[in-house]
Amino acid sequence: MGNFAANEGLSIFVILVWLGINAFLFVQFYMVFLTEKWFYTREILGDALSWARAPAACLNFNCMLILLPVCRNLLSMLRGTIQCCSRTAARQLDRNITFHKLVAYMIAFHTAVHILAHLFNFERFMDGQLNRDPQLITFVLSDIGNHGNASYLNPIRTNETNPTIIMFTTIAGVTGVVITLALILIITSSMEVIRRSYFEVFWFTHHLFVIFFIGLVFHGFGRIVRGQTEASLRAHKPTECADLFETWGKNGTMCPEPEFAGNPPMTWKWVVGPMILYVCERLVRLYRYQQKVVITKVVMHPSKTLELRMKRKGFHMEAGQYVFIQCPSISALEWHPFTLTSAPEEDHFTAHIRIVGDWTERLYVACGGDKSEGQDAWTLPRLAIDGPFGTASEDVFRYEVVVLVGAGIGVTPFASVLKSVWYQTSQGQGDVFTKKIYFYWLCPETQAFEWFADLLQSLEDQMTEKGLADFLNYNIYLTRWKENEAAHFRVHHEAENDPITGLKQKTLYGKPNWDNEFTNIGAKHPGTKVGVFLCGPTVLGKALAKQCLSHSEGGVEFIFNKENF
Repeated sequence: MGNFAANEGLSIFVILVWLGINAFLFVQFYMVFLTEKWFYTREILGDALSWARAPAACLNFNCMLILLPVCRNLLSMLRGTIQCCSRTAARQLDRNITFHKLVAYMIAFHTAVHILAHLFNFERFMDGQLNRDPQLITFVLSDIGNHGNASYLNPIRTNETNPTIIMFTTIAGVTGVVITLALILIITSSMEVIRRSYFEVFWFTHHLFVIFFIGLVFHGFGRIVRGQTEASLRAHKPTECADLFETWGKNGTMCPEPEFAGNPPMTWKWVVGPMILYVCERLVRLYRYQQKVVITKVVMHPSKTLELRMKRKGFHMEAGQYVFIQCPSISALEWHPFTLTSAPEEDHFTAHIRIVGDWTERLYVACGGDKSEGQDAWTLPRLAIDGPFGTASEDVFRYEVVVLVGAGIGVTPFASVLKSVWYQTSQGQGDVFTKKIYFYWLCPETQAFEWFADLLQSLEDQMTEKGLADFLNYNIYLTRWKENEAAHFRVHHEAENDPITGLKQKTLYGKPNWDNEFTNIGAKHPGTKVGVFLCGPTVLGKALAKQCLSHSEGGVEFIFNKENF
C-alpha cells in the first residue's frame, strides 16, 4: 500500500481534487440559477437553464487549466523548484500530457452538456414567443420590451425569428458555433493515428485553440441569458407577487414590471492569466529559435540511426533531459522531441535519431545520409533547438539502487545517464550516490546495438579497472532474430566476448521474465527504495508498473518512473 501511495498517490490526489472542483462548480452554479433572480427565466426555460449554466462554469475552470500543461519552460522551471523539496511532487510534472488530455476530455464533455441544454432553451424561447395565452408568464415576459422598455427576457422578439437566425446573427450564437467546430477539429485531429501519420494536419488544427479562446472570451458578451436586475429584485420578489398577471400595467400596481439584464462576461477573468503565461512561453521558444546551433559532427550508424553532435551558446543540460529539434528547410512547423545522449560533463550535446518517418528520413538525407562520403559542413541544414527540458530520468542519481529499462531507441536517455556515471567514476568528478545500476535493453535487431555497445564496452572496461565491476549489471535482450543470425550466434556462443555486442556480458534472447528479475533485485536490496526508469512503449510501462506494486514488500519499494514526451 505504501508503494502504491508513492507511485500513484499524489497523481490520484490531484485528479480527485480536480474532479472535486469540477463537481463543486457544477453544483454551485446549478443552485445559483434556482434563486429568485432567475425566477422568470426559469418560467420560460425550466431546468435547462441550470443545465446550461453549470457546465459553463466548469468550462471556464478547465479552459483555465488546458494551456498550463503544455508550457514546457514553465514546467521545467517548476520541476527544478519542486525537486528540491519533493521528488514525488516533481515526478507528477512528467504526466503533463496525460493531464492535458484529461482536461480536454472534460472540456468536450461539458461543451456537449452546455450545447444540449441550450438547444432545449432555444425551443422554450420559441414557445414563449409563439404562445399567445395572456395567462402564461412566458407570453407576458416575451412582450416586455415591445413597449419601448430596453429590458427584455426573451431574445426571440418576433414570430419571424427562429433559433437558426439567433444562432448566426448573435454574438453568443456565432462564437458558440465557432468554438464547437474548433473543438471538434482539435480533438479529432489529436488521435494518435492522425498525429503520427499527418503531423502537419495535427499541428494546424491544434492551433485552432487560438480561435477557440477568442470565441470563448467573447461568447458571453451577448448576454442572451438574462435575469432580474438587483434593483428590480429589491423592488419586488417574484414569489411575493401572486397577482402578477392581473396587476401589471394597471393603476395602483402592487408589483412593478420587472427589469432584466444579462450577467457581465466572466470567462476572460478565468483564462487571461494562462493566456499571458502561454504567450510568454511562445516568446521564449521564439528566442531560442533565433539562437544559432552549430552541428560539429554527423555520424551515420548502420542501424539507420543518425547521430548529431551540436553546440549552442549558453546550453546547459542534466543527464536524461530532452530537447525539441526543428529543421526549417524540412518543415517550418514540426518540432520533434529527442532525448540527449551526451553527458553534462561533455562540451557538446548529442542526439541519436532513429529514421522511422518522413521527417526523420528527410533530415537523414539533408545531413548526407544518402551519400557515401557524407555532407560538407557548410551544406548541413540549419537546426533550431528548444530546451533542454526535464524528465523522469533526471532523478536516477537520487536512488541508491536503480533499474533502467530501454526499448529500442528508448535507450537514449540512459546513454546520457551512463556516460555521466562514466565521467564521475573515471575522472573523479564527484561521488555518485547511486551504488548499483541494473540496466535492461530490449532491442528487435542486431544492427541497433552498434552505436550503444561502444559506450557499454568503455564503461565495462573502466569499471573493471577501478574494481567497480559489480556497479553496473546490464542485460541486453534481442527480441527478434533471423535463422542465419541464429546459426552464427550458436557457432560463436563459446567465445569470450559476445558475438553481437563484443561485450563480456552475453546477449540474451527473447524477453525478460520481469517477475523473476524484480524478485531477485528485491532479495538483494532489502529495505531499499529502488528507482525503476523506463523509456519505451506504454504496454511495457503498464507491465513494469504492475511489477513495482506487486514486489514492493519486505521493506523494499520499487518506485516507477516513465519518460513522457
